[in-house]
Amino acid sequence: MNEEKSNTRLPLQHIPSGWSARDLPDLSGQRFLITGATSGIGKEAARELVRAGAQVTITARSEEKAERTRKELASERVSTLLLDLADLTSVRKAAREVTNEVDVLILNAGVMAVPFTKTADDFELQVGTNHLGHFAFAGLIADRVKSRIVTVSSQAHRMGSFGNGSSDDIRDICLGRNKYQTWAAYGASKLANLLFTFELQRLVTSRGYSFNAFAAHPGYSNTNLQAVGPQMRGNLFEERATAFMNSIVAQSAARGALPTLCAATFPNLYGASYIGPDGLFEMRGFPKATRARAIAYDQNLARNLWSVSEELTGVRWR
Repeated sequence: MNEEKSNTRLPLQHIPSGWSARDLPDLSGQRFLITGATSGIGKEAARELVRAGAQVTITARSEEKAERTRKELASERVSTLLLDLADLTSVRKAAREVTNEVDVLILNAGVMAVPFTKTADDFELQVGTNHLGHFAFAGLIADRVKSRIVTVSSQAHRMGSFGNGSSDDIRDICLGRNKYQTWAAYGASKLANLLFTFELQRLVTSRGYSFNAFAAHPGYSNTNLQAVGPQMRGNLFEERATAFMNSIVAQSAARGALPTLCAATFPNLYGASYIGPDGLFEMRGFPKATRARAIAYDQNLARNLWSVSEELTGVRWR
């Protein structure tokens, strides 16, 4: 997997129409690490990577979930790693346990539209888990990543904002000091995923990292992610309504995993490529290269977010 390093100004890359998991290359000998791979998109991506011959490490917050998923995937090429992205102590411990080189790191884990909650390190939970935890974990193992870092974002990044883009506004949002709105916080966390990806690709050139950075989004996919918020709020009606909508509108988690798989394996992708579904409003379909909202490419905002992320997590990328 030797990609040319590039920037966000390159034209969109052509991915053959209808690309699917059947088009995965032989991945024998390749090592993948996927965060949050005990359900949904992450588990389906792990399943297909294993089928293609890869060695896959899946992370989970509990040994029980990790072992249950490992048994389900039923392969000696699956290993597990305990990781709670909402706790930097756990993040640091997990990073120390990554002793082998990783060809592709997939930052997939996340929470969505949950009630206002703080992480163990006093971050707002959605930004803390979806962005800051991943920022820290990836930074701590960056010297062991050989080829790609893929971050899973969302179309919800289009509703995300970091205020006026100053370090103060970014810090306030990360720490939950602003007026909290569940979907606005989720949107900010998903916008952060893209700002992180595009800034990381800029740093690839200046710092000489061995990998390239990519992002993907799954469209509207039927996963457990949508149920977590209603469950935390104890709203059974909302949980059932969400499940009903998923059953009739959403595509399967297996189909939703395709953009992630494409970003992780498609040969010679331009650095900073963003992959999503090719259907109406990018809600479902097969992978294609796409564009994020313009603010995701704002270099000043990205640099400020990067600086605040290093400050808050105590992890400095080298």
